[in-house]
Amino acid sequence: MAYTIYFIILMHFCTFVVVTTSISNDLMRTKFLSILVFGDSTVDTGNNNYINTLAKGNHLPYGKDFPGHMPTGRFSNGKLVPDFIASMLNLKDTVPPFLDPNLSDEELLTGVSFASGGSGFDDLTTALTGAIALSKQIEYFKVYVARLKRIAGENETKRILRDALVIISAGTNDFLFNFYDIPTRKLEFNIDGYQDYVQSRLQIFIKELYDLGCRKFAVSGLPSIGCIPIQITTKSVSLKDRKCEEDENSDAKLYNRKLARQLLKIQAMLPGSRVVYTNVYDPLNNLINQPEKYGFKETSKGCCGTGLFEVAPLCNEFTPICEDPSKYVFWDSVHPTEITYQYIAKYLEMEVLPKFQFHTDYVF
Repeated sequence: MAYTIYFIILMHFCTFVVVTTSISNDLMRTKFLSILVFGDSTVDTGNNNYINTLAKGNHLPYGKDFPGHMPTGRFSNGKLVPDFIASMLNLKDTVPPFLDPNLSDEELLTGVSFASGGSGFDDLTTALTGAIALSKQIEYFKVYVARLKRIAGENETKRILRDALVIISAGTNDFLFNFYDIPTRKLEFNIDGYQDYVQSRLQIFIKELYDLGCRKFAVSGLPSIGCIPIQITTKSVSLKDRKCEEDENSDAKLYNRKLARQLLKIQAMLPGSRVVYTNVYDPLNNLINQPEKYGFKETSKGCCGTGLFEVAPLCNEFTPICEDPSKYVFWDSVHPTEITYQYIAKYLEMEVLPKFQFHTDYVF
């Protein structure tokens, strides 16, 4: 008798877990009506193809593992994090760039990327790279909203924007170009002050998107900047002495701690908003510090060329590439491989997306 009661209780418990998990997954996958992406090359799905800049990924070997094996402007051998997230949310398989002249109305409804390789929150960054500044990305977004209203109407547009997942991924270029490698901003800021300056620009950016109707923001912190291959190359005395630049990693961790606190304050200032800190430092560092655990072999060099300095025009169709990109954390000397982006996306699916879910009481 006791065994029967125990068995019944166990079966009810298992049913509860399965049902609640199913409901939770359904909520996560249906809550977002669209995906809107802003930032730099980590989330640029091809906008730089249409502007005058050297920072382009629209040539081989970029895109060699993308569907169709064609370069799209993504700075990787395949898909980026927003592509994987859009697929997880059942929105679309890949996120198109807003500047694509052949962009369909249907694609607009479910979201686009406004990001640009070489961009940052500091306008000085884009002055150096020729990328689309975050302020200009806002202007493109206003054009997008106007077009959306013509397609879907005023009320539906408000609903789409309110229930869009807004991904913001930028900041790394600001520190690379303006503080570490070309230390222009060091003339007026120490590292603490420059971090605050960058985050003040981010706050203005989020407020502008909020005023235009967006409510759900996933904001990326900095990766382990000191472990980016080109940073290792520029800081290493010799090829035998290649290792992560720990001072830059410490700076990134400090920035991320400050960002997590700042985003909570921003959320409190914007009624009805959800502003979630997106940790990309830890998942990338997991791969770098424990490569064997995740099936990787090379963590300090890119797959393209020597992997020490090749990026954008220097990584081209005449550049030899590694035999198996899935064993490399980085594709070129700056950007991760598709398999790395996929791992980060899975991490975000588990750690970030649930923070946007409805809080619902289930009764069985």
